[in-house]
Amino acid sequence: MNLQRPNANEATRTTNRSRSVVPMSGLCTRCLDGCTGNCEVFKATFRGRELIYPGPFGEITAGGDKDYPIDYSHLNIQGYALGARGLPPGVVGDPDTATFPAVNTETEYGWDTKVKMKLPVFTGALGSTEIARKNWDHFAVGAAISGVTLVCGENVCGIDPQLELDSNGKVVSAPDMDRRIEIYRRYHQGYGEILVQMNVEDTRLGVAEYVNRKHGLETIELKWGQGAKCIGGEIKVNSLERALELQKRGYIITPDPSSAINQAAFKDGAIKEFERHSRLGFIDEEGFYAEVQRLRDMGFKRITLKTGAYGLRELAMAIKWGSKAKIDLLTIDGAPGGTGMSPWRMMEEWGMPSLYLHAAAYEFCKKLADKGERVPDIAFAGAFSSEDGVFKALALGAPFCKAVCMGRALMIPGMVGKNIAQWLKDGKLPNTVSQFGSTVEEIFVNYEDVKNMVGKDEIKNIPLGAIGIYSYGEKIKVGLQQLMAGARCFSVPAITRRELMALTEECAKVTGIPYLMDAYREEAMAILQS
Repeated sequence: MNLQRPNANEATRTTNRSRSVVPMSGLCTRCLDGCTGNCEVFKATFRGRELIYPGPFGEITAGGDKDYPIDYSHLNIQGYALGARGLPPGVVGDPDTATFPAVNTETEYGWDTKVKMKLPVFTGALGSTEIARKNWDHFAVGAAISGVTLVCGENVCGIDPQLELDSNGKVVSAPDMDRRIEIYRRYHQGYGEILVQMNVEDTRLGVAEYVNRKHGLETIELKWGQGAKCIGGEIKVNSLERALELQKRGYIITPDPSSAINQAAFKDGAIKEFERHSRLGFIDEEGFYAEVQRLRDMGFKRITLKTGAYGLRELAMAIKWGSKAKIDLLTIDGAPGGTGMSPWRMMEEWGMPSLYLHAAAYEFCKKLADKGERVPDIAFAGAFSSEDGVFKALALGAPFCKAVCMGRALMIPGMVGKNIAQWLKDGKLPNTVSQFGSTVEEIFVNYEDVKNMVGKDEIKNIPLGAIGIYSYGEKIKVGLQQLMAGARCFSVPAITRRELMALTEECAKVTGIPYLMDAYREEAMAILQS
């Protein structure tokens, strides 16, 4: 097992000088007095708390690279040579009807009122981070034309420079939130939805009331944390005035910008940025039910919950309380997760890894279902990026898991498409792109698809990052269709846990998926003995 060691990582822009490293500490075996760096201890000597976070902040996404004992790569997908499940009613499976392009990748979630999506994926929470703000047009339009749900994350209203509050400290105008909702809705194709997350700060600011009153949003999401961290979300600001403004709004700002010492250090140039933190959430069962009911009474049709890589107790709370409250979707985010706004060592060392957490989630959901209790629809999250991971997650959590929440993987195409637009403008296309052409029409394989969808007059307004997300979604769709056809599952609800096999006995023990030498053994023996 190759576990990543502390003290040096690309994410923190640190390296070891020595070829040999102490496994536990990550320190060079030969630490030289006079070394010019650049291990984490060396750099923290003069930059201190800055080393807690990946950087440069606001310019990157970062994901933990700890190599866990088992993960989703320790599962393989079964293939079959007979049968076809999930075909439309009345369609008999044969070589002419059961083709892989005939596979239906649509899914839906919701307790009473359902939301359909063209693909069983949706975005991670794109909130108050600079990455989300400056790329929002690409992300929002891309999700809308792809027919998937877009999650607008926490603190968007709270950090808006143009935010207006009433005398009670409640939102009366939040132009950035308005912009985000309106952009998605402008290109919405009837599949998926935009929903907004709420943390402690958002609740205090009255964000739910605002988006319901002004925009009539139908879904709101409560939050108990996310895969990369169990503390509130962070961003960084490089202006003393901005730090003081956010502190006045009630946020925790570190180091304290109102301190004369810190102001002097900022003036000297030593402190270059301040961190904005949200408060920790504290939950209890009756309070959770009361908040869900409050939001329903406000007019929201659907209430969803996002929880992080907590242990089994909090997982059981989320599933059981979610069942009793009749929430519409529970997203379970496993470690390592993250988009780069979390403390780096927390991303590496905190929480239950995705496969372990998701295996327990299935176990807990089945326990409730076997007692006759209805389980909320489930989504799994935590380092997914390809169609095989989507299939495995749906199968591991079947029949409860309806979709996969993707963070960084759905952000990257938006950023790449945006950058291609700039490279085209500057005449500086890298070879990785120019080998496919020198125009938008030549480079983007799905350009004409999007043009046909939005119209020849509107296509000029579609940001290239959105076309990038659509193209990536098409890759996920076609790849998923192929895997599903190979497993003879022609719709998402047809996928079961029997479509998986464990490659190691340890994986079989953790997941309950049969070891590959045991999977379908009884059926095999029956054939041999017939």
